[in-house]
Amino acid sequence: MRQNTPPIIRTYARKMRRDATLAENILWQAIRNNQLGGLKFKRQAPLLGYIVDFVCFRSKLIIELDGSHSGCNSDLERDKCLNASSFKTLRFWNDEIIRNLDGVCSQILHEANKRQSWVHIPLSGDF
Repeated sequence: MRQNTPPIIRTYARKMRRDATLAENILWQAIRNNQLGGLKFKRQAPLLGYIVDFVCFRSKLIIELDGSHSGCNSDLERDKCLNASSFKTLRFWNDEIIRNLDGVCSQILHEANKRQSWVHIPLSGDF
């Protein structure tokens, strides 16, 4: 999904990648390089005017890690906007990543598999 992202947002996303939290780094090590079920995730990615913690464009799945601000009005508004574009947001507490990484990864994989849209590959004669 190619977007015309303003340079200031792109710069801020790069800064956020450099200044990742412990939980973000732990999860990133588990999902990077297609390690989780072959899913390709991007981290701190600009998307529809927001910067999301992690996104898999193929399954339209966003992963957000929350510290103490979960459930605030800006999160709800943001989720509504992203949902309107068919993205689903999964939210996890930082502590949950640190204490139960396997469970979190299982939940992410389960949701991504539910959301996969398989492309019809024409067989000979299907043309």
